[in-house]
Amino acid sequence: MFLGIDIGTSAVKAVLVDPVGAIADQASAPLEVMRPAPLHSEQRPADWWAATNLAVSSLMAEARAKTQAIGLSGQMHGATLLDAADKPLRNAVLWNDGRSGQECAELEAAVPESREITGNLAMPGFTAPKLLWVARHEPDLFSRIATVLLPKDYVRLRLTGEKASDMSDSAGTLWLDVARRAWSDAMLAGCGLSDAQMPELYEGNEITGTLRSELAEAWGMGCVPVAAGAGDNAAGAAGVGVINRGEALLSLGTSGVLFLADDAYRPNPKDAVHTFCHCLPGLWHHMSVLLSAASCIDWAARATGAGDAGALLAEVEAGAPDPAELMFLPYLSGERTPHNDPDAKGVVFGLTHESGRAELGQAVLEGVAFAFADGLDALAHTGAPIDAISVIGGGARSGYWGKILSAVLNRPLIYREGAEAGPAYGAARLARLTVTGEEPRDVCVAPPVRTVIEPEDRLVARYADRRPVFQSLYANLRSLFKEASHDH
Repeated sequence: MFLGIDIGTSAVKAVLVDPVGAIADQASAPLEVMRPAPLHSEQRPADWWAATNLAVSSLMAEARAKTQAIGLSGQMHGATLLDAADKPLRNAVLWNDGRSGQECAELEAAVPESREITGNLAMPGFTAPKLLWVARHEPDLFSRIATVLLPKDYVRLRLTGEKASDMSDSAGTLWLDVARRAWSDAMLAGCGLSDAQMPELYEGNEITGTLRSELAEAWGMGCVPVAAGAGDNAAGAAGVGVINRGEALLSLGTSGVLFLADDAYRPNPKDAVHTFCHCLPGLWHHMSVLLSAASCIDWAARATGAGDAGALLAEVEAGAPDPAELMFLPYLSGERTPHNDPDAKGVVFGLTHESGRAELGQAVLEGVAFAFADGLDALAHTGAPIDAISVIGGGARSGYWGKILSAVLNRPLIYREGAEAGPAYGAARLARLTVTGEEPRDVCVAPPVRTVIEPEDRLVARYADRRPVFQSLYANLRSLFKEASHDH
């Protein structure tokens, strides 16, 4: 067995994969996000560790005992600040935290070549500007920082005692020279840091250490190797075989991602496209990122008293107008691609006395789809081809949403076996590579196709008519968003 552990935002997921690639068992443990102030988003590193223990311990003991290697994936960009004793100095600042907009501008001014080094715009979600915010607002704490780790790498430290990271996750810090796959002294200096405070870098399929003996005993397995792993999206791509130029995936998790694999470094920062290292040597990828995707459905379910997202989706499918008369902007945590706007807000436009819960749910599904279409346009500007799009993440369970997404994007969407396991499955594949010596392209293959959703001509035409309304709504409200945020 090969164990993949994904440190997500809403849960930690553990998956055991057998030698033929089938999922033998999986378990998860929930996490909560704290929002102590507007634009703030935080979690306790101790909670990641507790959830990891719970998820792994919940797997079948007989299968767990056969584990040969462990791979890690996790939410990207989170600033986990440790003191000299490796204890967290504060709550981790997460990927969807928007407090450091001012610091982004300051970092790019301090390091004028930052976009050439990193291949990316400085955005509040990235790790580097968060450290500038800490330096300004918590200077005593900043002076005590001995190490900065990403979320999955904090869990790695607890697993192995080693401070290590992989290229794909580290590319999202803004401290990596993405073309060279090495820490950038210039970017670190721009934040008052040095490479001595950074973990050692590895490719995703390399061994970073072994499971500590006391944990091995507690979990009922050997002192097995732990792979470097990957950021959640790169791991998800490895899980569905998206590693070759032109292959793409659409991830429907808390956030939303359009991910495009590439065989060279071809950045496009002007459209707020992320260009990062892939989790395998010699590969890169581009990402268009929505800060809120499936989390928008969770919000709508809570706001309307639907119970949960599944109940709301069932009600939408049973009776919502298609398309909705309402228009929804899904910017509940600001937005990245293509707007790079932490001040953007969620909006429901067009309400009347006749508007009901099902129509609001329909509008939410459509609004996220329109935001993905904006991201697809930005990806196209990189010049990389987009040949096929596989769907992963919890939102992949809804074929109804897939019909909307396919029509708005005007692309076939491929749903594969095991796609819901997402990054944890890809992490298990990277674990396998550390011990078998197989060629990555022989392991990171596309799983069998479960179904393909083709665009419906009727919906393609109607959504094409609606999309300019979505785009103009954001454009017309943008200055109001900023004023509202500054008033806070």
